Amino acid sequence: MTSSSSGPQVRRATILDVAAAAGVSRQTVTRAMNDMPGISAATRERVKALATELGYSPSRFAKGLVQGARTSLGLAIPDLTNPYFPAFASSVVEEATQRGWNVVMDDFGHGSGSGLDAVARLAPQVDALIGYLGASSQQAQSLMGRRPVVVLDYPAGQAAGRISFDYFHAARMALEHLLAAQRRQIAYLDSDEGGQATTRGLAVAAAAADAGIDIIILEAQDTAPAARDAVRFLLEQHGTVDGLLVFNDLMAAGALKALNAAGRAVPRDCAVIGMDGIPLGELVSPELTTLALDLRAVGRAAVGLVADLLSGAVEAGSPEASLILKHQLVLRQSA
Repeated sequence: MTSSSSGPQVRRATILDVAAAAGVSRQTVTRAMNDMPGISAATRERVKALATELGYSPSRFAKGLVQGARTSLGLAIPDLTNPYFPAFASSVVEEATQRGWNVVMDDFGHGSGSGLDAVARLAPQVDALIGYLGASSQQAQSLMGRRPVVVLDYPAGQAAGRISFDYFHAARMALEHLLAAQRRQIAYLDSDEGGQATTRGLAVAAAAADAGIDIIILEAQDTAPAARDAVRFLLEQHGTVDGLLVFNDLMAAGALKALNAAGRAVPRDCAVIGMDGIPLGELVSPELTTLALDLRAVGRAAVGLVADLLSGAVEAGSPEASLILKHQLVLRQSA
C-alpha cells in the first residue's frame, strides 16, 4: 500500500471550449471534427485548427455516437502472472463482449512501468478504463479527462467509480471458522508492501481485535516461493501454530508446501485458508479453503458501472458510483 497522492490536475479542453473560441455552436464543432456535411470547408478547417491549438480531441465514446463506432474499454492489470488477474480480466472481457465492446488491455507489471504509465498508453485508444491503479487513481482520472475510470480495490481512490471489497467481513468469517474448529494459535501471512500493512492485513488485524484474539502477523513477497519460505520461518519460531490465514490463494499454495515439508498435516495439525477463490485452489492438495470472490460478478459489476457512467445513469464520484462487494467462505479440505 502506498499513500494517496493528488498529483497535478490537468483540465482537458472540451467541445464547449472549441465552440466558444470559434464562435460556433457545439453541433458545428461535432460536424467539423467528424467531417460531416452541413458546414463550409472554411469553417471546418478553422474549427479543426482551433481544436488542435487548444489540445482538444473528441472522446471515442462521443465519436461512437456519431459514427457508430464500438465502445472501447481499457483494462489496466498489474501482473498477469498472478492467476487472479487473468481470471478477473476474463470476466471483464466476457461482459464487455456481450455488450459489443472492444477491450484493450495493458499489463503494467514486470518493469513495463506503473499503473499511470498504463493509463497514458491506453488513454488515446479508449472511451473508459477499469484498473487496479491504487494511489494513482486520481491522476489516472485526470489523464482520462471526462472519460470514466473505475478503480478496483482502492477505497480512497478519487476516480469516477470505485469497486471495493469488504475485507473486514471476509476476515471475520475466516477467524470465526478457525475458532469454531478449536484453533487457538492463529497466524496471518500478509503481502509485503514496503513495510506497510495491506488493506487486507489491516482488516484482519481489526477483525482479530474485535474478536478479542491475538494473532501472529508475518509478511512475504506476493509469490508462492516467498510464502513457502515465510511459513517455514514461522514454524521454526512458532511451532504450535494451528491456524493460518493467507493474503491470497497463490501464497497459500506456497504455505501448503512449507507445512508439508515440515511434516505438518493439513488440516489436522494446521488449518489453512486462502483468499480470492481462483481455480488454483481446487488443484492443490489438499484442496484449499478460501475466501472467494465471484470474479464473474466482479467483472459484471465493473463493466456495468462503466456503462452507467458513460450513459449518465450514474454520476461520476457519486455514492452510487462506489460499490462494495463481499467474499464467501468456500469450504474445502484445508480447513
